[in-house]
Amino acid sequence: MPSESTVNHPHDHDHGHAHDQGHTHGQGHTHGQGHTHGHVPETFTPKRTLEAGAGRGRLLFLDAFSGIAGDMTIAALADLGVGPDVFEASWSALPLAGYRVHFRHQARSGIVGCKVDVELDGEQPARGYGDIAAMLREAPLAPAVRHTAQAIFRRLAESEAEMHRMPIDSVHFHEVGAVDAIIDIVGAAAGLAHLEAEVVLSPLPMGHGFVRAQHGILPLPAPATVRCLEGVPTYGVDLEAELVTPTGAAIAATVAQRFARWPKLRPEHIGFGVGTKDFADRPNLLRAVLGSTDGPHDDELSHVVVEANVDDITGELAGHAITALLEAGALDAWAVPTTTKKGRPALTLCALGPRALGDRLAAVLMRETTTIGVRFQPVARQVRPRETIEVNTPFGSVPVKVSGGPYGPAQAKPEFDRCVELARAAGVPVRAVIGAAMAAYTTNP
Repeated sequence: MPSESTVNHPHDHDHGHAHDQGHTHGQGHTHGQGHTHGHVPETFTPKRTLEAGAGRGRLLFLDAFSGIAGDMTIAALADLGVGPDVFEASWSALPLAGYRVHFRHQARSGIVGCKVDVELDGEQPARGYGDIAAMLREAPLAPAVRHTAQAIFRRLAESEAEMHRMPIDSVHFHEVGAVDAIIDIVGAAAGLAHLEAEVVLSPLPMGHGFVRAQHGILPLPAPATVRCLEGVPTYGVDLEAELVTPTGAAIAATVAQRFARWPKLRPEHIGFGVGTKDFADRPNLLRAVLGSTDGPHDDELSHVVVEANVDDITGELAGHAITALLEAGALDAWAVPTTTKKGRPALTLCALGPRALGDRLAAVLMRETTTIGVRFQPVARQVRPRETIEVNTPFGSVPVKVSGGPYGPAQAKPEFDRCVELARAAGVPVRAVIGAAMAAYTTNP
């Protein structure tokens, strides 16, 4: 459904829980950080229009000094230069009705940014994870948008499933299944796919207090939010408010490729997304900075290699330890034959992961092996931008991982486990399914 540039009756768009987040004095009241200087035009006019792929080979830094929510993410991307038509194209592909999206200017501490509101015409149906997954699977979305939106909603569903001790297919989204949250997630996925930049996220501030949600009174940060943020650096602030919503947490944790308080980059474009609430000690804004960088981020050391030499471990235990490290969040894990003191043959077990997971990976190494100590080696990491697309083959649909970026032709690789599953079902060699998947990708990349 088309969006509008102005709004007469803004919807109080908190994203995540149907409750009042923190202390607010309403949309029309300016409180300290919310004052403005001079006239702020209501109609949103983009400062620039960034073409598709404008972020290739660049960094998109999301500076969440006041937290993050779904609407703030879309607003920051729009103020950065992603045209409203990019978001509208993704929303119009969804089988949704009874809503209007409004982009407008609003100021916090004299900084004028973009505010996004969703106005609903009436009650919307409750939706479960299966309903939303089917909607995203069947909608004519661009593959990159579909994949990112699916991954964000799956993270939300896994968080709810764990909190309530239920199968993921039994999860019903009472708050985040509403139309506005679907719009947030699909819109954020569309904006990020349009830019194709490497996403860097700042550590997230966590408020405190309690909120009333569908299941009763919850502590802040909300349990689902904390679960969504596994592996994401956070810090506490003395503010009684929900600074990071479940939807914002799921978006941030899914799309961020690394974390930094401020990465090494040359800012080229800046945008601000405005949140709903006014806070006394900080402007409620999400800053998006798109900039260039010089090759690998050698001075940031965003990841860590955790390793240990073990001279009394069997091959089975070494294999089990590698599996446990991967399950704990390691991006990769491996064993290297070596020789230790007194000529003893040994294995060096290694795991690569975000620095925030270093202690967790070390604990796994010491729990699953006989080592009495581990080493930490901070490292920088540079990766090709990646996405996963679904291709149809005579054996069934297969996810194909595609790595792009300014590094020559894209690399494509079908998901091996899925190919094995389909090969067994069809009674054919797995290479036949892999070949069919690659043929399908080559025909319709």
